[in-house]
Amino acid sequence: MTSLVVQRNGRAATVEELGPLAFAGYAHFTAMQVRGGQVRGLDLHLERLRFASMELFGRAVPDDRVRSCLRAALEAGPADVSLTATMYSPPGEFTTGGSDREPDVLVRSGPPASGPSGPLALATVEYERVLPAVKHVGEVAKTYYLRRADRDGFDDAAFVDRRGRLSEGTIWNLAFWDGDAVVWPDAEMLVGTTMGIVRRQLDRSGVPQRVQEITAADLPALAGAVVMNSWTPGVAVHRIGSAPIPEAPRFLELLHQAYQAEPLTEF
Repeated sequence: MTSLVVQRNGRAATVEELGPLAFAGYAHFTAMQVRGGQVRGLDLHLERLRFASMELFGRAVPDDRVRSCLRAALEAGPADVSLTATMYSPPGEFTTGGSDREPDVLVRSGPPASGPSGPLALATVEYERVLPAVKHVGEVAKTYYLRRADRDGFDDAAFVDRRGRLSEGTIWNLAFWDGDAVVWPDAEMLVGTTMGIVRRQLDRSGVPQRVQEITAADLPALAGAVVMNSWTPGVAVHRIGSAPIPEAPRFLELLHQAYQAEPLTEF
C-alpha cells in the first residue's frame, strides 16, 4: 500500500484537476502527522482551515466534510503518514470569482516525518509574511531564506519584524525558556497547531507560560530555545544569529511531555 495519496473532494485526483494547481498560488493548508490512523489536535486543524477559508474565500467547508475527505485519504494509504489538507477555489488566482461556492479540498499523504534532530543554528532575517495568521501556499521567501541560511553556514532562518521582534521560523514556531517559564514571542505570526497543543497541555499541567516581545538583545538572558511544527513539539536551537543559546534538556522534556499528553483522536 502506497503512502502517497492525492485526492480531491474525497476521491482520487485526476491529472486534469491537478494540472492547473501546479501553476496556482491562492490556497491555504494544514499539515499533520497521523499515527495509527489518529492525530493530535484535530480540532485545531479544523479551526485553522475554517478561519483561513473565511479569510481567503469568504466561505468554509463544513468540518464533517473535511473529516470525510481526510478519512478517505487515510483509507487509501497506511496508518502512519504525513497528511496535508489544502483548500483552494477552482477559479484560481488573479480573478474576482470563487466566493459563490465552497472551496475544494485537496488531501495529500506522504511518508511520516519527525523533523531534524538538532540542535540548530538559525540565521536572522528581516521579513514579515503577508497574512501571517494564514498558512497559505506559494511563499517563495521561506525556501529562499532557508537556502540562503544554509549557504551562510546555518541550518535554517528565523524572521525578525520591522520592530526588531523575533516572530517565527521559515516553517517553524519559536519558543523560549527563561529557566522557569516557557516564553512565546509576541509578534504577528502563524499560531501553529503543535504550538496550540503544547500551550493548552502546559496550562493543564501548571507549567508557567507567558507571551513577550523577544529581540536579539533579549537572547543572551534566555536559558533555552526551540523550534516546533507539525513534525515535532521541539528541536533544540543552540544559536540565533550571533547569539549562543544554552542547552535546556528540561525545557525540551516539558514540551515533548506536553505534546504526548494530548490524546490521539479519530477522524
